[in-house]
Amino acid sequence: MRPTVIFLGDGMADDPIPDLDGLTPIQHARTPAMDSIAREGANGTLFTLPEPFPTSSDVANMSVLGCDIKTEFCGRGPLEAAGRNIALGPGDIAFRVNLVTVENGILMDYSGGHLSQDVAEESIDLLNREFGSDTVRFHSGVSYRNLLVLSGPQYSPDVATDKPDDNQGNPVAEHLPRAKTPEAESTVTFLLKLIKEASPLLESSPTNRKLKKAGQAIANGVWPCHAGRAGSLKSLKEKYGIERSAVISAVDVIVGLGRLLGMEVISVPGATGYIDTNYEGKAAAAIEAAENCGLVYIHVEAVDEVSHEQNLELKVKAIEDFDARVVGPVLDALGSAADVAVLPDHPVPLALGKHTRDPIPVAVRLQGKAADSVQTFDEVACREGSLGAMANGDFMELLFGPARA
Repeated sequence: MRPTVIFLGDGMADDPIPDLDGLTPIQHARTPAMDSIAREGANGTLFTLPEPFPTSSDVANMSVLGCDIKTEFCGRGPLEAAGRNIALGPGDIAFRVNLVTVENGILMDYSGGHLSQDVAEESIDLLNREFGSDTVRFHSGVSYRNLLVLSGPQYSPDVATDKPDDNQGNPVAEHLPRAKTPEAESTVTFLLKLIKEASPLLESSPTNRKLKKAGQAIANGVWPCHAGRAGSLKSLKEKYGIERSAVISAVDVIVGLGRLLGMEVISVPGATGYIDTNYEGKAAAAIEAAENCGLVYIHVEAVDEVSHEQNLELKVKAIEDFDARVVGPVLDALGSAADVAVLPDHPVPLALGKHTRDPIPVAVRLQGKAADSVQTFDEVACREGSLGAMANGDFMELLFGPARA
């Protein structure tokens, strides 16, 4: 099978920004590689975040990869567990747990200052020693992104939680877990106890005491969210006939989704999920994987992270780094021997600092698919492309449907 490479710049899409003379960050950034895909290919938009599902990256990337959200959505927690190779039993419930910074009851940083991996692991060890048991277990993830697995009939996934990255600057007390059913009351009781008692525990850690003394931000709170039980996803081979596929990402939710879709997980040393990630390593891994895989999915988280920080300068830089250090080298190496597509998974407007449900721009260069008149890859130009407004499984059908066989 001719290889297809999907370049996914998490959270790239945005709204017009006055400081950029009404341009979006993608329009303002220098992106010759992505522009070349738009110019040589076909363009359109894709709707990835349907109601009533969360405006989260698990839903968005499931949409991009052609999953049936209505029947296959299982919650982010189980996907992240799969990303860490944590097997969930039928009675297990997985929560994503952010290590966060709280001051005077206000959520100041959903990422705990993008704490280092060793500090995060120290924090998770503390939580396990204090709260862990045969039915409660914390697992380290990547930096602030961690997991809580609850086991047993006393726990329920029917818990309403808010996204931490949507609530920076808001009072934590206004966004606590809530039971959606009577069966979930005991789960909420445990989570509220955890949130209350974790703060003094984390603040007392030796590392946090040193950081605080030095005037640096500390991760002194936990924010559980995105509960779910293991579900069942149709593999890409089963759904689209892709015999071999690969996913390259630094974050557990994308790794886990890929693993559950039957994709080979390629780990890249130095991939961090932030702007210091190993862009070149991801590009090299994708080039190598394209020799044997029908689909290579390169996911870069950095743009999303700085978008949540509402940092315009870093968002433009992250977009340009994605273009110059990932998209460009892969295009140069593969030339016309591969089909390629580029898109974000969802918007993160800098004015809001959180995900929105607006459709995202898509550009594809496919063998045998005529180019349209679009010349640049961005939110405005792609709307005028020949692909129109796509949704549901339209994107993957375009790449791998019967018409491509």
